Amino acid sequence: MEKQRENSFDIVLLTAILILLAIGIAMVYSASAIWADYKLGDSFFYVKRQILFAVIGLIGIWFMMKIPYYRWTNMSILIYIACVILLIALFIPGIGMVRGGAKSWIGIGAFSIQPSEFMKLGLILLFASILPKKQHELSSIHKGFLPMLALIFIPFALMMLQPDLGTGLVLVLTGMLMLFIAGAKISHFVSLGLLGVVGLAGLIISAPYRINRIKAFLNPWEDPLGDGFQIIQSLYAIGPGGLMGLGYGNSMQKYFYLPEPQTDFIFSVMAEELGLIGGTFILFLFFVIVWRGILISIHSQDLTATLLAFGITAMILIQVMINISVVIGLIPVTGITLPLLSYGGSSLTLTLISLGLLLNLSRYAKM
Repeated sequence: MEKQRENSFDIVLLTAILILLAIGIAMVYSASAIWADYKLGDSFFYVKRQILFAVIGLIGIWFMMKIPYYRWTNMSILIYIACVILLIALFIPGIGMVRGGAKSWIGIGAFSIQPSEFMKLGLILLFASILPKKQHELSSIHKGFLPMLALIFIPFALMMLQPDLGTGLVLVLTGMLMLFIAGAKISHFVSLGLLGVVGLAGLIISAPYRINRIKAFLNPWEDPLGDGFQIIQSLYAIGPGGLMGLGYGNSMQKYFYLPEPQTDFIFSVMAEELGLIGGTFILFLFFVIVWRGILISIHSQDLTATLLAFGITAMILIQVMINISVVIGLIPVTGITLPLLSYGGSSLTLTLISLGLLLNLSRYAKM
């Protein structure tokens, strides 16, 4: 392994991360101030916590940049097992917390963590570690492909029990893309895709609220005050934004129309206040992160680093695409946060730690 080069991390990537983080903090305050003042008597409640999470995440970035990436991949099995144990712990009485109908959080004092968020990075680390050793076996569906699938679907099944379909989809899609990059046969994915369609249909049918979300997606006006409420209010926010927006702090939809607008639908408030220009700039910054991540992956010196950089980049891209697609009404509501921008401790911290690892990888890439 080539010696790590001091101060050679990707400054373009870091700049895009920091700009998005700063925009996210500002928009969390704008989106949540009215809601927080009404519910909690403190308009700064959410932004103060978001700043705390951001500081923890920035410390995480610094920490991940200092420790060579291969030390993390060497511990990947232990990290993966620990994440699975945390997912199982959610179902132990007195440990798991229910929010929004999902048992997805573990309470720690005044805060809580969401194990499914950390499971995403745990799977990426594990795959980056073992796929280079199993690459020659991936062509065999029994020796290579199915065992790798099991490592994806064990945590996915635990997420479905919460239930948390959105995070589960990000986990599955990220894992599948890493398998494809590592050399799995397209024919395996075609067969799996057919089974996946059947399985997804089963998951939707098994939960009435998912069926209602599909109906709301197809025709939100059929139930404008129920299941169609979120998407209608989201579009009401985006439309008036126009080219330049209504101005920072001037959103109307955050006045109790969009439920908790600082989380999944924060992009709606951004589009309303910052307009098409502001929304496009935010998407451009995500494009920069994905672009630099792909470059780091392409120019990495070994397959482990390539897969690790690709997995982190894919995870960010998938999550952004799902969130934006929900906000503009292209797909049903899934409950996915927008990386670096939405309020949420586990999501923000995990994203920053993952990007810190990507910055670490950039120090080894021959760019």
